[in-house]
Amino acid sequence: MSATIFPTGVTIYNPEKCWSGYTILQAAERGALLIDMNGNEVRMWEGLQGFPNKMLPGGYVMGSLGERNPKYGLQDQTDLVQVDWDGNIVWKFDKAEYIEDPGEEPQWMARQHHDYQREGNTVGYYVPGSDPKTNSGNTLILAHKNVHVPAISDKMLLDDVIYEVDWDGDIVWEWKVSDHFEELGFDAIARNLMYRDPNYYTGFGNSHIAGDWVHTNSMSVLGPNKWYDAGDKRFHPDNIIIDCRDANIILIIEKATGNIVWKIGPYFDQTPELRKLGWIIGQHHAHMIPRGLPGEGNILIYDNGGWAGYYAPNPGSPTGIRGALRDYSRVLEIDPVTLEIVWQMTPKEAGYLMPLDANRFYSPFISGMQRLPNGNTMITEGSHGRIFEVTPEHELVWEYVCPYWGTALPMNMVYRSYRLPYEWVPQLEKPAESPIERLDVSTFRVPGAAAPGVKSAVKIKEAKGYFGLSAMCVAADIEE
Repeated sequence: MSATIFPTGVTIYNPEKCWSGYTILQAAERGALLIDMNGNEVRMWEGLQGFPNKMLPGGYVMGSLGERNPKYGLQDQTDLVQVDWDGNIVWKFDKAEYIEDPGEEPQWMARQHHDYQREGNTVGYYVPGSDPKTNSGNTLILAHKNVHVPAISDKMLLDDVIYEVDWDGDIVWEWKVSDHFEELGFDAIARNLMYRDPNYYTGFGNSHIAGDWVHTNSMSVLGPNKWYDAGDKRFHPDNIIIDCRDANIILIIEKATGNIVWKIGPYFDQTPELRKLGWIIGQHHAHMIPRGLPGEGNILIYDNGGWAGYYAPNPGSPTGIRGALRDYSRVLEIDPVTLEIVWQMTPKEAGYLMPLDANRFYSPFISGMQRLPNGNTMITEGSHGRIFEVTPEHELVWEYVCPYWGTALPMNMVYRSYRLPYEWVPQLEKPAESPIERLDVSTFRVPGAAAPGVKSAVKIKEAKGYFGLSAMCVAADIEE
């Protein structure tokens, strides 16, 4: 059981080492929330849902204004919209599918989920010289489509589809994961499991209408990169990288043909390079760092851990479904050619004792990260609403804990967050930046926790702890 009381808002801020700006996130069911580096809430777009929320130059925000009844569709957003600073809709897409759910008003829906990208920017976060368009351009949208593919399962599948739509909302390109089943590399065990149970979810109130067989959760364009410049055609700037969370697969789609031209997973024990990389489980937000940012051309991955994949039955998964398990997270920056880890943030770099204390850095679902122009990385440890910024040397220089709890899911989770420059919001004056020192949790107390007239004298001594580890033991003598 976790602590019932903990601080929220910004708890650490070092202006000298941060890349300062505004941060956009989803505040539970309330809407899209914009905060400054001190955690001040400078704007809330009520009712604008974020899957995820993204900001564009000029104070524009993207998100959704509705969600399908979960009895009939898992995580389907009814639309994707762009609103201005005052909340007025300036662009909208919902013409992917006309939905007639029992007892619901028939309507057009986008069925958007997890990601989208506006032309002009490949990844949806700030890149110097690569601003997303605000009044023109195409949009790539990750969405759902129900399909029946007997080669995969005799049951209905919730498939992932990518649409490219123009400014008028017309679909000009389309790609589905299920069309490329044979390219994904599942073995006989996985195929057998998937055929019988294509990943039905018991949560979210849905009634098992379709199996969320791979659960794709991110989608972005590669953009210009050094690999393509050197002649590697797999990394054409127009190609698209996605990750399939429940299959433990990350792949690159060749835009011109639709073929899969690069892939890691679902197995990470087949080559020395993959074994060294280690098993990636339930990952989110895999994307190529864009040109113009430190680490450009490398791939960032939030390797959640948790549970995912189709494997042989084991003690943690008697059926083998969601059969890969790990109780901590990793943020990985990898070279996509050699698969070498270039940089990482794991419990070890966070200062936790491995493996005893590893689950202190752990979000088994959602989450993501952003490479900042000064080389720092902002990480969304989503399941408990923590967003933090670290230097390349892993120093923690900013931390925020979301104070908003949901009702359908009573958590303060944050799906994903983005840092943006002050100049993208001309409606506001640049805020003052005040340092926030890290609290010493060994001495901090809730006001009024100690009874009047009682004081504690704290003595510290060194002792041998569990497994012979050196520990600092605190003995408190209470006096009247």
